[in-house]
Amino acid sequence: MKFEILINLISSSMLMCLIWLVQVLHYPSFRFIDQANFALFESFHTRSISFIVMPLMLIELFTSGLLFFKAPQNLLLSISFVSVILIWVSTFYFSIPCHQKLSLGYDRQVIEKLINTNWPRTILWSLKFLLSVLLIKGVSYERL
Repeated sequence: MKFEILINLISSSMLMCLIWLVQVLHYPSFRFIDQANFALFESFHTRSISFIVMPLMLIELFTSGLLFFKAPQNLLLSISFVSVILIWVSTFYFSIPCHQKLSLGYDRQVIEKLINTNWPRTILWSLKFLLSVLLIKGVSYERL
């Protein structure tokens, strides 16, 4: 179980760092992309970041689910797993539709919606990372 917690911590830490970079730098920079090249930029962004994000999200989902189902009575693992599920829901409900609209071209309102609706994912990934750190430090080993 310690190996799964370590892998979960690694994926969560990478995703938390990535989401903060995206939230405070990358998404706001969308405002400054030349409108004539925006659809091309969005296509490049979506394709490129998916190669980084999707494997990490799948690893995090798998390890979070595995840990939860091994010890569903553990509060930290339960909150951690629910956080991951909420991140996925937010991704598919908010982020992906915004990116699909932006693939058609520059839209300032959609960019602002993307930035604003990405805050819950940013907060949830930060929480998820904190929970992973607590787990790896052994706060809940006695209950696992």
